[in-house]
Amino acid sequence: MAETVPEVAPATGKLGILTPGMGAVATTFYAGTLSIRKGYSQPIGSLTQMGHIRLGKRTEKRNPMIKDFVPLAGLDDLEFGGWDPYSDDAYTSAMKAGVLQPAHLEAIGEELRMIQPMPAVFSPDWVKRLEGYDQVKDARTKMDLAELLMEDIERFRTQHECERLVMIWCGSTEVYREPAAVHQDLEAFEKGLKISDPNIAPSQIYAYAALQAGVPFANGAPNLTVDFPAMMELANLRGLPICGKDFKTGQTLIKTMVAPGLKARMLGIKGWFSTNILGNRDGEVLDDPESFRSKEVSKLGVLETILQPEVYPDLYSDLYHVVRINYYPPRGDDKEGWDNIDIVGWMGYPMQIKIDFLCKDSILAAPIVLDLALFLDLAARAGKSGVQEWLSFYFKSPQTAPGLYPENDLFIQSTKLKNNLRALMGEELITHLGTEYYEE
Repeated sequence: MAETVPEVAPATGKLGILTPGMGAVATTFYAGTLSIRKGYSQPIGSLTQMGHIRLGKRTEKRNPMIKDFVPLAGLDDLEFGGWDPYSDDAYTSAMKAGVLQPAHLEAIGEELRMIQPMPAVFSPDWVKRLEGYDQVKDARTKMDLAELLMEDIERFRTQHECERLVMIWCGSTEVYREPAAVHQDLEAFEKGLKISDPNIAPSQIYAYAALQAGVPFANGAPNLTVDFPAMMELANLRGLPICGKDFKTGQTLIKTMVAPGLKARMLGIKGWFSTNILGNRDGEVLDDPESFRSKEVSKLGVLETILQPEVYPDLYSDLYHVVRINYYPPRGDDKEGWDNIDIVGWMGYPMQIKIDFLCKDSILAAPIVLDLALFLDLAARAGKSGVQEWLSFYFKSPQTAPGLYPENDLFIQSTKLKNNLRALMGEELITHLGTEYYEE
């Protein structure tokens, strides 16, 4: 049994889920959850809603659903809100995104129309390809913007009678920036907010406001956002969980399934060429080279940590890894991810694997938003604070403690997540040794 079992506060009352960004991902999440709540559809893709967890020995046959094993908030207790630089309500935004069929949206249209976006903290310096936005907050300094967000948070909490809140970034990918001096500690960051330091991005203002307001934060884009010392310091100071970054959806999801299998069989890889075409707002934003660079860094790092070329130089040291993203408006949210993998087998003989994944990015991302919201809330009620690496399962570029490389193998991530749930509830961890079945 686990030595110390944390006391987990019950999931009483309403849980508010706030999303900076009310585009395709957020509205698909809202609509899907409302549809599931009414019994119109199933929560396919959601580990919290459909997953089971093994407890004890295989012979015990204890395999409860995760939502029955850990005290998660119920779907009926969720309230939705968010910010967006466009004033469209969630129904209108979802219709424009074109992810879901109009008949599916109309079935929960009344509820979606009631979700009105709050004016956003937004800057074209950080997201360059969006035009026509019509509601952006204006304030003297970035600290003033953070305070306006905190007012929004408290107003939402009061109006919707929420006992707890979480915030999940569902906005666009910001331009790539390395951490600067302003990011190195909380004192420097707060000073930077007061003088509107140009190195502070809008997503970082949201994260700061959330944590100061007592709200856990997850980052669904490859932005820096909470992945720097000042924000980790604030999360620990406020006793709040954070995690990120970049939802693991299409091509990278497949990559983190296939690469561990090739490595497990000690098959070499000489080249991995990945290209994507998509036509949604995300594709439009990523058509800007600086925003694409943020995504490229997130996607390129996956293979190196899985394959460990420094440990297996004969197999992976010469790997040529290329990632491309192409904006192609006719596809809308129907993304196509194409991979060519040049592998090497016995006696150095070459082989190839071709993967063509035709997916709907927002359909894959929506259940991630739900799971992260419920698990972050669980972590907060269990008294967990700082980086929640056990939620790496959901991210392309998982946030870790400083100096620690991320674990990107999907199957190791899954084991880590479930073992953390077992530990939380005082159950034995599963090692998969299997020796206990053969010992006298």
